[in-house]
Amino acid sequence: MATTRSRKFLLPAAALSVSLLALAGCGSEGSDSAGGSGDADCAAYESYGTFEDAEVSVYSTIVDVEAELLENSWTDFSECTGIEVAYEGSKEFETQIGVRAQGGTAPDLAIFPQPGLLADQAPNLKPAPQAVSDLVDKNWSADWKKYGTVDGTFYAAPMLANVKGYVWYVPATFEEKGWEVPTTWDEMTALTEKIADEDEMKPWCAGFESGEATGWPGTDWVEDAVLREHGPEVYDQWVTHEIPFNDPKIVDSFDRVGEILKEDKNVNGGFGDVRSILSTPFAEAGQPVLDGQCAMHHQASFQAANWPEGTNVAEDGDVWAFMTPPIDASQGTAITGGGELIGAYDDRPEVQALQAYLASAEFANARVSQGGAISANKGLDPEVATSDLDRQSIELLQDPETVFRFDGSDLMPGAVGANSFWSGIVNWLNGSSTEEVTQTVEDSWPAS
Repeated sequence: MATTRSRKFLLPAAALSVSLLALAGCGSEGSDSAGGSGDADCAAYESYGTFEDAEVSVYSTIVDVEAELLENSWTDFSECTGIEVAYEGSKEFETQIGVRAQGGTAPDLAIFPQPGLLADQAPNLKPAPQAVSDLVDKNWSADWKKYGTVDGTFYAAPMLANVKGYVWYVPATFEEKGWEVPTTWDEMTALTEKIADEDEMKPWCAGFESGEATGWPGTDWVEDAVLREHGPEVYDQWVTHEIPFNDPKIVDSFDRVGEILKEDKNVNGGFGDVRSILSTPFAEAGQPVLDGQCAMHHQASFQAANWPEGTNVAEDGDVWAFMTPPIDASQGTAITGGGELIGAYDDRPEVQALQAYLASAEFANARVSQGGAISANKGLDPEVATSDLDRQSIELLQDPETVFRFDGSDLMPGAVGANSFWSGIVNWLNGSSTEEVTQTVEDSWPAS
């Protein structure tokens, strides 16, 4: 259902052409301003120009409360530029965006949750204007710009982000038991064995049930292992099929994860044996950490929203998280994650103005300051984050030493990343060997 929450206040000046060079400068610095004030300082938006009777449609997967927060983040922009934003969020976005594009009813801007879906739509999109490209060069790493680039043409700026690979635990339990937060994968394995031998709680709890998408949390485990065990080059070759899905290196990483997840002694606190992982909803799987039935739970930064209301998520609180440690500590920090990319189906000046604002540091600060979101935009002030975990995640994303790679299954063709990889994880936990599963996934890879 379309919604139009942004108010329109037309400024006296006639609509002006957007100065793309000026827009690049406008978005170059961070801002403490938060959207939705309704009492905007329009000096911050002068470079975007002013427009009369201008409307820009935006379509994405973001719905409910998150949609309201997103719309709040451009209220001041809309008030000052006169651009009314007609926003529509839909859970059917992935299937409908292509239908709309082919039917001639594409939105002006679409917020893509997957680089692969963006690539599918590239023939229908307009290349990003130079101002947006300049903003991304200044405020994001080259890796992030690559995810918005198809066949050498840059189409889409990154917007928000999430960090995967966190391991959630109860600090008080670790302190009471004398357990140390592991700094390498081997230390994490040793801690797993120690907790299992003590036999007071299971080392891990896990849940991969997610309706038709059951299995996806397992792909996150494998992707974390591949990146940490074999580095970003092999990771890139794997997701682009330059090496087969069943390459021995990938088989090794599956088995590394299997040493934890495919052993009944290690899982599944509060739920059952290994196979119970498949029937445990991913959003509920971490709860036994809080009542001492398991010690650790692997899940992304958005797990913070899955804890019961009132849970204190902090280093000295009820629950906290450490990043899945490296295989070789000398290789530094490598993380996987996800995010959205903004592509344009139209290049009217008002569309380019909003496109530039959404790529700016001002937008990132306005959205993140409302809570429940982070971004890899280097102009984002980590101090505007509303939680310690969000602040830590932003600092990880902005750290130039961090190796970041987008969620591998989101980069693979849909027949693999949103199909055979997920079902392969299900078969794997049901007893199929790593070799059988990786061969089946390899066989499913599209020929072209």
